[in-house]
Amino acid sequence: MDLGLKDRVYIVTGATRGLGLASARELTADGAKVVLTGRDAKRAADAAAELGPDAVGVAADNSDPAAAARLIATARERFGRFDGILISVGGPAPGTAAGNTDEQWTAAFESVFLGAVRLAREAAAELGEGGVIGFVLSGSVHEPIPGLTISNGLRPGLAGFAKSLSAELGPRGIRVVGLLPARIDTDRVRELDALSGDAAATRAGHESRIPLRRYGAPEEFGRTAAFLLSPAASYLTGVMLPVDGGFRHGF
Repeated sequence: MDLGLKDRVYIVTGATRGLGLASARELTADGAKVVLTGRDAKRAADAAAELGPDAVGVAADNSDPAAAARLIATARERFGRFDGILISVGGPAPGTAAGNTDEQWTAAFESVFLGAVRLAREAAAELGEGGVIGFVLSGSVHEPIPGLTISNGLRPGLAGFAKSLSAELGPRGIRVVGLLPARIDTDRVRELDALSGDAAATRAGHESRIPLRRYGAPEEFGRTAAFLLSPAASYLTGVMLPVDGGFRHGF
């Protein structure tokens, strides 16, 4: 299938590793051009260099109120257009309701929640018909994940914002979609597994509850993201798509 991505231009935040990088890689592999971001300038530049001439790396923090306008300007200056954004950010600090501090909650709210809202709001103002705004969220949108209390608190609210935004932007022909990863084999997930003190046993326990009996590969997530952001998914909006090997058992 031709996804229709050739020469379309996307911003992908948090894309120096993990799910963001996997998504940027699949977008460029199908002919899109990408402005990818990370907090560290060298890592952003290195990630872009890995993807080739159709990618440019920019140091940006999702919590920076000026980031969105700067990234959209970069897309237009470097590639001549702006077709969509995938808003991804590193996961918030793990912990419990009693253990997470005010500082951890505030930092996560600024980057995970308010930063994403700002990026989406600015993108919505700049996109035309056929544009798309994607959010990398989490399975915690539907079911709390033990040990990730901050994520459990923020991700469902962000999904609610995305759903509201999809209704507001639909009449303009702009789509809004969400992806809900579970156990994808990234550095972040391996770090979380290691918190138990026995990463191998923790992984085996999770895999036993996944119908496909394995963790997902980052490229599997990336291909799903590329499809949802592409014109091939032109009649999909307001959806929150689990990318989890069947881990979520509800409809």
